[in-house]
Amino acid sequence: MSSLESFISYLSLEKNYSAHTVRAYQKDIEEFTSFCEMEYDLDQIDTVDYSIIRSWIVTLVNTSISNRTINRKVASLKAFYRFLQRIEKITSNPLSKHKALKTSKKIEVPFSEMEMDNVLKQITFEDDFEGRRDKLIIELLYTTGIRRAELINLKLTDLDLDRNTIIVLGKRNKERIVPLLVSTKKLFLAYFDKRKDLEGLFDERFVFLSKAGVKIYETLVYRVINKYLSEVSSKVKKSPHILRHTFATHLLNKGADLNSVKELLGHSSLASTQVYTHNSIAELKKVHLASHPRSKK
Repeated sequence: MSSLESFISYLSLEKNYSAHTVRAYQKDIEEFTSFCEMEYDLDQIDTVDYSIIRSWIVTLVNTSISNRTINRKVASLKAFYRFLQRIEKITSNPLSKHKALKTSKKIEVPFSEMEMDNVLKQITFEDDFEGRRDKLIIELLYTTGIRRAELINLKLTDLDLDRNTIIVLGKRNKERIVPLLVSTKKLFLAYFDKRKDLEGLFDERFVFLSKAGVKIYETLVYRVINKYLSEVSSKVKKSPHILRHTFATHLLNKGADLNSVKELLGHSSLASTQVYTHNSIAELKKVHLASHPRSKK
């Protein structure tokens, strides 16, 4: 087994990374391997020095790839060399002193409360299996803040509609209990009423299925979000992650404390949750201006 194959196996079996994440790591490392073969006639990359890696980075910069993308590719390579250190194939990581390229701060704009109200109350979803499923997908992502992968992998055994909760399996196989709103429960029941009528055999483990009866996939979820939110929003980016961002921002705007939002999102640290707070500053300014005794002076 090659070093890359061992690394990919480690990511899948020990780190429990999603198939999508594992493919991204593999693609980045294979790109660097191809570069080394073409430019330096190297048939393996286990023991390259930093000068070769730096040459690759310069090549990437010259192709007008964004610094953010380059940093991600280098991070994949750095993780690969950390793994080689771990299994004692190398003694030092050639990227141990590498500094990431500077990037501009990326601010993702959440949907407004009006936009979310319009998509869930004004748009007419078809009263069939796919229509009810699509509306539930949007409602669940917005009212729970769960990740796209968490939604896709949600199992029937994770639902407790009597208690209005779901069990979510997050990153690193961390479980958390997320509450459901009454409106979300109603959409679940409406969806299941159509789901049972699927023709032929269908997967009985997972909540969300395609019309063919198999577990839904990432691009399907993205298409659902993009399709319906495009009807009510002119924002450029419409994705499941923006709904997660919207969930967190709307909670914070309504006064939810940061720790509670952190737990609902399944973050391991407050630092991860704080990226969602910039949109709440406008709300805080309104409160500050309206409440402080010196604001009228």
